[in-house]
Amino acid sequence: MTNFITTSDGTEIFYKDWGPKDAQPIVFHHGWPLSSDDWDTQMLFFLAQGYRVIAHDRRGHGRSAQVDFGHDMDHYAADAAALAEQLDLRDAIHIGHSTGGGEAAAYVARYGIPQGRVAKAILVSAVPPIMLKTDRYPGGLPIEVFDGLRAGLAANRAQFFRDVASGPFYGFNRNGTEIQPAVVDNWWRQGMMGSALAHYHGIKAFSETDQTDDLKAVSVPTMVLHGDEDQVVPYRNAGVLQAELLLDSTLRIYEGYSHGMLTVNADILNADMLEFVKR
Repeated sequence: MTNFITTSDGTEIFYKDWGPKDAQPIVFHHGWPLSSDDWDTQMLFFLAQGYRVIAHDRRGHGRSAQVDFGHDMDHYAADAAALAEQLDLRDAIHIGHSTGGGEAAAYVARYGIPQGRVAKAILVSAVPPIMLKTDRYPGGLPIEVFDGLRAGLAANRAQFFRDVASGPFYGFNRNGTEIQPAVVDNWWRQGMMGSALAHYHGIKAFSETDQTDDLKAVSVPTMVLHGDEDQVVPYRNAGVLQAELLLDSTLRIYEGYSHGMLTVNADILNADMLEFVKR
């Protein structure tokens, strides 16, 4: 059995599929610029609870093909749909973190609900409706912020990734917060596995895609989780707005938690997500 599917445009997508194939599936969508490995803690946790757990590497990330096209939210959602269709996943719960939250919202709205494949969704530190400051969302971040990310990546990707992981991503740059070297190393390892081009184009995908319509189209129960110390995706412009736009939302804001709370606060997040999944 191969751990790859091939999409309609010929892109090979790597995936993990653990657990009983007749159990309820939970599908995990990873953040930028990482891979399905970022979900290892959650996959092992939910596997132990009897679920079938599935995660894939986004195109250009991890072990998936390093193609030079399709690094946008439309293709991300279509790739997730190709995986769900090939594995014939039904009654699935889709959990997305950061950029993966945008991917999950797009998939659920455009494919999962119309095809009757989705039961619930969870958005964690997710990017929708849009990170960029626009007339519609004046509280967003200026384009110069994202131009700076592109410049840092293009100049020295290895150092840039080290700086992000050891600084704002996990809140390790906050006074009184002890850095966790293994967490930083694992983030850097995952990032460097992927394609610099995919990561460069991915900045536009996660920052400039207006997903207001996707959120409004998600009718299944959806949990929104965000930390109020998120320095990457500010919660007031993301989690709070998501909860307002979704038809059936449960919002939880964690005091003092960072963008990478799924890793550094996994015990709390996993328990809260399990409670929602079991409802």
